[in-house]
Amino acid sequence: MSFDAIAPWYRTLEAITFGRSLQRARLACLGKIGSPRRALVVGEGNGRFLLELVRANPALKVECIDASELMLRLARSRIQAGIATAEARVVFLQRDLASWTPPPRRYDLIVTHFFLDCFPRAAVEAIVAKLAASATDDAQWLVADFNIPDEGVGRLQARMWLPILYAFFRIATGIEGRDLIDPSPFLCAQNFQLRSELTFRQGMLKSQLWRRQCRDD
Repeated sequence: MSFDAIAPWYRTLEAITFGRSLQRARLACLGKIGSPRRALVVGEGNGRFLLELVRANPALKVECIDASELMLRLARSRIQAGIATAEARVVFLQRDLASWTPPPRRYDLIVTHFFLDCFPRAAVEAIVAKLAASATDDAQWLVADFNIPDEGVGRLQARMWLPILYAFFRIATGIEGRDLIDPSPFLCAQNFQLRSELTFRQGMLKSQLWRRQCRDD
């Protein structure tokens, strides 16, 4: 899976299909995370969320992992242009997550915006478990993604748009996913609890904040 082929046009494609809604979903819970110390941002893409994360948290150190060399290059350029001193706090790693070995209990913030939807169920479960192993006991996890509402206009829109999006991204980027998988059961299994959820586009997009609870709470 690689987003290199569409990286130069990704923001334009996003604007054409969903306007500013995806970025609103990425940023919706940013003000609720307090002051994390070390973050892991996975599948960030071109750096629009990353810039706002670093800007809002001047002491935060970030490791940003993406399989796309071009997306990482765009993210790095955005950080350099947006905050002159920020690059020293951000490490960019070109990695396929399957081959990446996570350091244990290191990050108190994990971010997976519009990333888990690229994978089938078994892979989502494995990815959540792998990332959770690198999270501290009090870590927070930000998730922005697509959603299929239970009813209403949003459900109809989701049922129309999602097959089109999956077909396009399978062809353009080679994603493995074919259906939208809800990662909530896998996050709960890793002792994360949902603390905040906001929805956009009649519920077709969601932004969530999860927080890990100590086992003996």
